[in-house]
Amino acid sequence: RFWKRFRAYLFFLLFVFCSQGQFPITQNVTVVEGGTANMTCRVDYNDNTSLQWSNPAQQTLFFGDKKALRDHRIELVRATSQELTIRINDVSLSDEGQYTCSLFTMPVKTTKAFLTVLGVPSRPEITGFTKPAMEGDEITLTCITSGSKPAANIRWFRNDKEVQGATEVNATGKSFTVRSSLLFQVDKRDDGVAYTCSVEHVSLYKPYLTTEVLEVHYAPQLEITHSLIIPQEGQYFKLECVSIGNPIPEPVLWSKDGGELPDIERMIVEGRELTITTLNKTDNGTYRCEASNHVGTSFAEYILFVYDPNALGQRGPDHALIGGVVAVVVFITLCLIIVLGRYLARHKGTYLTHEAKGAEDAPDADTAIINAEGNHVHAEEKKEYFI
Repeated sequence: RFWKRFRAYLFFLLFVFCSQGQFPITQNVTVVEGGTANMTCRVDYNDNTSLQWSNPAQQTLFFGDKKALRDHRIELVRATSQELTIRINDVSLSDEGQYTCSLFTMPVKTTKAFLTVLGVPSRPEITGFTKPAMEGDEITLTCITSGSKPAANIRWFRNDKEVQGATEVNATGKSFTVRSSLLFQVDKRDDGVAYTCSVEHVSLYKPYLTTEVLEVHYAPQLEITHSLIIPQEGQYFKLECVSIGNPIPEPVLWSKDGGELPDIERMIVEGRELTITTLNKTDNGTYRCEASNHVGTSFAEYILFVYDPNALGQRGPDHALIGGVVAVVVFITLCLIIVLGRYLARHKGTYLTHEAKGAEDAPDADTAIINAEGNHVHAEEKKEYFI
């Protein structure tokens, strides 16, 4: 019996020691605004000592299973001698802060847990653009999102290519308002281009996107295309006035040599096309198409020359040109032959050595060696014989 009581007493002392020496265990919690946060406090040993949760303002939320603060959003999940878990529903930014779990031993043991609330950014809006823009205008596109915590990140895209904007961040209470702007001068290449504002944030599964498609008005640009490379008499011929512009330039006006079309029976205008049913020499001249919209007026010109098919068929090689080329080649060849002959004639039979320098005029090799510059004593040594 003694040993049984002694072991029980030792166990009691160990339990009391462990209970007095331990601290509650908690974890920090991160939740998205409007979500639910579960706050758990637990201990490994407890002799029915109560656990308590308090908010950042040190207001008691739950003491054991007893609710202390009248807040319908806060409810009890589990209350035992070793655990106290509460739930905060519909979390707001004001709920963020340091919560305290207390173990009521002597002295009281406390542990902190930080509740982080992520502010969800609002869906972005693009402002600053009124359709349509005129070519050459300078416009500013501004993308705004508010309510984010931490501050959201804004990115701009021109179609699929990212472009850089100027970003400004302002604090509004515990959340942030983020504004990003693009300043640029529009031209016709911006017509129909999609500018997209993308808002990225840790609270979002995927970015929020909003897009503005630009409409740019610009003056017409015209070009005339033709159906034949070499127009000939009697052929069917078509000119088309190809135009770009916004709004679409209408109507297209055709003229010839600064006046009206002279033969409306053969020259048929249908929209942007001018058709000449049967070409003849009188159709030669400068044809102009002109079109306009509310931005401006433009024109394009085409010079028509009608060829005689018979002249084209009878035309043979240019014999005069061919004869001239042949004459030039022969002349150059003769000049080269004469120059080469004279050169060979001047150098024929000349024989000089270094020792016989200056003896070019000797009648034969023996005399040249004897009369050469240098020591005449060695003349016999310098003599060379030819067989």
